[in-house]
Amino acid sequence: MNTAGLVTVAYITAAVLFILSLGGLSNQENARKGNIYGMLGMVIALVATAAQESVTGYGLLAAAVVPGAVIGALLASRVAMTSMPELVAVLHSFVGLAAVLVGVANYLEPTAVIPGEESIHAIEVFIGVFVGAITFTGSVLAYLKLKGSVSGKPLMLPGRHLLNLGLVLTCVYLGYDFVAWGHGADHPGLVPLLIMTGIAGFLGFHMVAAIGGADMPVVVSMLNSYSGWAASAAGFMLGNDLLIITGALVGSSGAILSVIMCKAMNRSFISVILGGFGTDSGGAPSGDRKGPEGEVTSVDVEEVVAQLKEATSIVIIPGYGMAVAQAQHSLAEVVKILRAKKKEVRFAIHPVAGRLPGHMNVLLAEANVPYDIVLEMDELNADFPSTDLVLVIGANDIVNPDAEDDPSSPIAGMPVLQCWKAGQTVVMKRSMGSGYAGVQNPLFYKNNNDMLFGDAKKNVDAILAKFRE
Repeated sequence: MNTAGLVTVAYITAAVLFILSLGGLSNQENARKGNIYGMLGMVIALVATAAQESVTGYGLLAAAVVPGAVIGALLASRVAMTSMPELVAVLHSFVGLAAVLVGVANYLEPTAVIPGEESIHAIEVFIGVFVGAITFTGSVLAYLKLKGSVSGKPLMLPGRHLLNLGLVLTCVYLGYDFVAWGHGADHPGLVPLLIMTGIAGFLGFHMVAAIGGADMPVVVSMLNSYSGWAASAAGFMLGNDLLIITGALVGSSGAILSVIMCKAMNRSFISVILGGFGTDSGGAPSGDRKGPEGEVTSVDVEEVVAQLKEATSIVIIPGYGMAVAQAQHSLAEVVKILRAKKKEVRFAIHPVAGRLPGHMNVLLAEANVPYDIVLEMDELNADFPSTDLVLVIGANDIVNPDAEDDPSSPIAGMPVLQCWKAGQTVVMKRSMGSGYAGVQNPLFYKNNNDMLFGDAKKNVDAILAKFRE
């Protein structure tokens, strides 16, 4: 078998491994195996690509791959789980920028065009650069929002949807010019290509800027899809079948995940693509809208321990506050003790808890919490009326009754964990501050709710110490 045949076999093997990787990541039990499949597939893909006869500059290739691998390994080893969403957004931006650079370089390279297919190649380049530019700037802004460097409030420009439509139509016109002018020796299409790149970059920025901070988990998921399509477009430009397949897998899986996330938040998938997502949900806020009514009941650690000892059915709802405090390990020890006392303990996971899809699942898996007691929202919501005690640790918007009770709330219609229907709830928070959506939570004022203020890890450590006494 010649070199080309071996490369083809390697690419097919890598593609199969990538598919197995996605399948493995579909549940917690097989997630580690899925990661291994993905890494193995990428190693095979890199080696097979470097082994092609057309690749000759191994020194230059090593100068790019080795530092990239070292930087990636250092980032992966040092990044905290709370910063993982920002890292993912940055990685998406790299994919988008790579698609832009590959597209421009591919257009400037005269040998890249197959005779008779100039127009098809021009369309591939134009679409690849367009998607890549949107992905790059959108991901950079998502990173800044997640990091807190810029405000999470949506940028509501007048006529923003018309502005986006105008920008897209302008890019379509520039695409027509780009294809019509062709691939001359003096590169006549470079000007419309670069103008489109700037417009697409602004479009990506504006689309994400119009999205509220509470909806960033879905934005990250959608940008993941965009980065996949950008990679696939780069594969068409380079004539690399594996890159096309890999990009399509990432793009389609990201889109499917975004649909699932939108359903979990009662949002429109189309509005994600168009921008302004999360700003039109719910009714218009009323100017005389009243705040939550009732009194806040504050308790201490000893009272919470007494409630845990008395309860027989317990549900724990983790949120971003638990991730920030890194309380999952101590919490896992508390759960072991409770289960040893023959108490039913389960975790309820909202699809958008944290800042990234699956954020809470990863944290709990990191603490070796048994997979069989970690359940999704739909699996547990019906059980709250028969639950004795619910511990809400660092969560806010995902347990807000206003999502169901107040049509004027910004989160109206969003499916939430109905923990207030349990016999008793205890919410662990640093303060009475609002959640990422910026709205107050009536749960804190309900008669069957207690507030345990302070750092989640310190409080959970104190609870653990009481149980060990």
